[in-house]
Amino acid sequence: MSVELAPAVAEALAAAGPVVALESTIITHGMPFPANLETARGVEDVVRSNGATPATIAVLDGRLCVGLDDAALERLAKAGSAGDVAKASRRDLPALVARRATAGTTVAATMYLAHLAGIVVFATGGIGGVHRGAEHTFDVSADLDELGSTPVAVVCAGAKSILDLPKTLEVLETRGVPVIGVGTDEFPAFFSRTSGLPVDHRVDSADELAAVLVEHRRLALRGGVLVANPIPVADALPAAEIDARIDEAVADAQRAGVTRKDVTPYLLGRINELTGGRSLTANIALVRNNAAFAARTAAALAALGD
Repeated sequence: MSVELAPAVAEALAAAGPVVALESTIITHGMPFPANLETARGVEDVVRSNGATPATIAVLDGRLCVGLDDAALERLAKAGSAGDVAKASRRDLPALVARRATAGTTVAATMYLAHLAGIVVFATGGIGGVHRGAEHTFDVSADLDELGSTPVAVVCAGAKSILDLPKTLEVLETRGVPVIGVGTDEFPAFFSRTSGLPVDHRVDSADELAAVLVEHRRLALRGGVLVANPIPVADALPAAEIDARIDEAVADAQRAGVTRKDVTPYLLGRINELTGGRSLTANIALVRNNAAFAARTAAALAALGD
């Protein structure tokens, strides 16, 4: 399964320059229009302003695209808002390619396609994980297995706080995925900076993280690295407040019978309603913050010749 590189991405990779992969479900399933398009454009600009080339990844008419032009970003944003685009995890890629479909890629699919393209740093909002009540539903995101098998560094604001964070960290430990805190010893909880749960290791700069990633590669460890970068202080939501809204949203989802891959988009949308749009503002801020740190890390790796 081959990928189609945008010219700027192909040029940067050929020159061993810094490239940052970006997922597209945040465009198609994570935000309403036009906030999704504005965010996609803004995040790419943040990557560029921090010294790297952005490579937003998506499936367009069955083509596995690594790097999108502005027309493609707008197409995805409008299609996602209209509900006319699929949500693609890694398992969905063959079927989507075969029927020439269009889809936003999840963390798992984006990691896989980034690795095929030779991109080693990926910025997202938050990873999927173990859902609340998974002991009954067995609802565990494929993101965790991908992190355990694909050697890409994923810069995020932790796992989405709609999840069971202790169980998510336990699964990451079982999969052998190191969790590295950026300027923190505590695992961030997406909308808020703290969770009460420890990270495995801490770095305080992109240069420090790049050094860790170099050693990870030299040891030929088969999985990825989860980089937990807390939402900026000014944009964080109080943990008690957001937890209460999440509990409401989870209860609403259960009453509505929402299951499987529809759970996360439903919960994020419902939480946005319950917070009067504040969660969307926080989401945009944390994605931009992650993109900036990922770009600086990719640039540091390129400077090390790795």
